[in-house]
Amino acid sequence: MSGLLTDGGAGAAGYAIGSIPFGLLLGRATRGLDVREIGSGSMGSTNVLRAAGPAAAAATFALDVGKGTAAVYVARALGAGPAGQVAAGLGAMVGHSWPALAGFRGGKSVATAFGALLAISPEASGWALAGGLSTLAATRIVSLGSLMAAGSATVAAGVSAARGGPPAPLVFAGLASALIAVRHADNLRRLARGAEPRVGLPRRRG
Repeated sequence: MSGLLTDGGAGAAGYAIGSIPFGLLLGRATRGLDVREIGSGSMGSTNVLRAAGPAAAAATFALDVGKGTAAVYVARALGAGPAGQVAAGLGAMVGHSWPALAGFRGGKSVATAFGALLAISPEASGWALAGGLSTLAATRIVSLGSLMAAGSATVAAGVSAARGGPPAPLVFAGLASALIAVRHADNLRRLARGAEPRVGLPRRRG
C-alpha cells in the first residue's frame, strides 16, 4: 500500500510540475499575448516560435524539457521506484497537455516527454533525438519529427527490454507515444491530406 501511495504521490507531483505553463508565461512576458490564440493553439515551443520568436521558443523548449526531468527526480526523492518514476513522467505530460494553471489548454507534451525520458532512460532518449532530428531534417515537418522521435524511443526501449533490460523505459515510451499521438490528431489528419506545414513555409488552409 505504501508503494502505491508513493507512486500516486509521484504522479500527482509530476502533474503539478507539468502544469507550469512556461510557454504561456513567456508569451505574455515578451509579447503581451496568449500564444494559444495564435497558430496551432498550443503553448509548446513550436507555436511559441510563431507567436513570440526564437528566443522565447528556445527558452520554452528548455523549460518544458526541464519539467519532465524534474518530475522524475522529484519521484526519486519521494522514494518512488521505476513505476512511480514512470507515473511522474506521465503525470508531467498530462499536466503540460491539460494544465490546471492555464484552463486545461496546454501543449502536445513532446519536450516534456523527452525530459522525462532523459531521466528514465538516457539511451532511449538518444534514439528519440536521433529519430526526431533526422526526420525533421529530411521533411521539415515538426509534427512528423515529434512522432518519429516518440516511435524511435519506443523501439529502442523495446529492444532493450527484449535483451533483459528494465521494462520501465518501454512502459513509459509506449504510453508517452500514445499520448503524443492523441495530442497530434489534427496534425495526423493534415499529414494524411498532405497539408501539414513545413518549417519555413506558410501554413496551408484546411
